[in-house]
Amino acid sequence: MTRGSTLPAHRLPPLSGCLAIPAQTRTSPAPRLDGFNTAAADEAHRTLLACLRSLRWARRIADHRPYPTLDALLAASDEAAYDLSPGDLTEALAAECLPGLPEDAYGAAHMALNAAHAAYEARFGHAFVICLDGVPQAESPDYVLAGIRSRLTNDPEDERVVAAEELRRLARQRLMQLA
Repeated sequence: MTRGSTLPAHRLPPLSGCLAIPAQTRTSPAPRLDGFNTAAADEAHRTLLACLRSLRWARRIADHRPYPTLDALLAASDEAAYDLSPGDLTEALAAECLPGLPEDAYGAAHMALNAAHAAYEARFGHAFVICLDGVPQAESPDYVLAGIRSRLTNDPEDERVVAAEELRRLARQRLMQLA
């Protein structure tokens, strides 16, 4: 059986001192991140507890320093937040409070928000938490009120999952503000 002609073998040109995979360069961390990376353990814990009031979460983030980039710190924060135990979550939720209303908000908005929050706390036993990242300040009262009202229909276990996700987002937002 005869075979037809084949194409000649393809040969790559010789590498003239080039690497097949470009070298990755690491830029130095932002000054605030550098300060966090080199801070004493107690100071790092205090900084982290201002972002999320979970001792275990703060310890885990602080113990894994230094972080080469803000993205690395945020990824570590997310991972630690996903691993919060029910006790850690209870601890973190106990330290949260309802986001403040803008000073020029109407009295009726304050009353509606306070009533909805009281109903939420009575149902779930902790403060309502919501990340307002990306929500214009003028729209935050309506956004918070709508969030409380819609989440009041959750069963307690589903709401703990939602609250844990909101805490993770809040911690991430607060870390970004620090950096």
